[in-house]
Amino acid sequence: MSRYRLLPTPAQEAVLRGHCAHARYVWNLAVEQHAHSRPGRAGAPSYLEQCRQLTQAREAGRNEGFRIVAVKPTQVRRLSRKTGEAWVPKAGWVRFRLSRPVPPGAKSYQVTRDRAGRWHVAFAAIPDPIPAPGNGQTVGIDRGVAVSAALSTGELLHVPGLTAREQMSLRRLERKLARAKRGSNRRSRARRAIARLKARETDRRKDWAEKASTGIARRFDLIMFEDLHIKNMTRSAKGTQQNPGRNVGQKAGLNRGILRSGWGLLMRRLEQKASGRVEKINPAFTSQRCSACGQVDPKSRESQAVFRCTACGYACHADVNAAKNIAAGHAVTARGGDGNTRPVNREPHLVLQSAQ
Repeated sequence: MSRYRLLPTPAQEAVLRGHCAHARYVWNLAVEQHAHSRPGRAGAPSYLEQCRQLTQAREAGRNEGFRIVAVKPTQVRRLSRKTGEAWVPKAGWVRFRLSRPVPPGAKSYQVTRDRAGRWHVAFAAIPDPIPAPGNGQTVGIDRGVAVSAALSTGELLHVPGLTAREQMSLRRLERKLARAKRGSNRRSRARRAIARLKARETDRRKDWAEKASTGIARRFDLIMFEDLHIKNMTRSAKGTQQNPGRNVGQKAGLNRGILRSGWGLLMRRLEQKASGRVEKINPAFTSQRCSACGQVDPKSRESQAVFRCTACGYACHADVNAAKNIAAGHAVTARGGDGNTRPVNREPHLVLQSAQ
């Protein structure tokens, strides 16, 4: 979907809120009808699943919206180089920021309101994939927390987050929110301010993913990733009261870092833009294998950023070394670097003598 920022007037915003309330009412009615219908209908979501979705829909001011279908060319028009208008029933022509051309052939558009109170319009259209450059080049991408994405070419990509000043403001607002009384205006103002900062961080992450994925899709014919199960990796480590987890604070911080790095978003956009040119490999031992000689040794990973092979002495950034293994398609197993023989730790001087 191509999303644009809506600029409604106060009167139009009241109408949009009314449309969102009607959408919630229709959803409530659908859930109620489903609860009294025959169980196990094919193709229908379960009652528990609809109840979970209903809980999200009831949260006023968070991810609310409605869809307008059967869009006609006369329902969207351009006013100037930076402004357009979309027709919304009962609200009339609502302006939006024309940050890029509206995709042709859109059959519907969705109006949504995020947690920060901002309105957006998204036109449903499937863009054409980016054609391959035809240079035969392959790139491996290693995703991390300190470095969001390391390319086998040696490039290190970082997701732009909140600035130091914005992080200080966020911590101050979170303390204010914790002290405020539930249901008070002060608490509501603090929540809105926090939501605006979080939305700013999310916008920067999405913008980075769009630009990075477009650049990679235009430069390389084949793009290779580790086959990571991000949902399982970011699962809470809190555990239960009977069986509590360990290192919960550290695991929660790691989960936030993984989600903040946009791992899934980058790969998803590359799969869409470079359709048929993205491959996934087994991530086993890609960070411990030397991309120069194939030696597998966890001691070669001296730190988060430094890789120094204990066999041949090859040294480079640890994430770049892993990206080179990914680009080569090495799904290293416990048997060894080549998948057949067990890796043997060789002394660096012996390797140098054999090379001579």
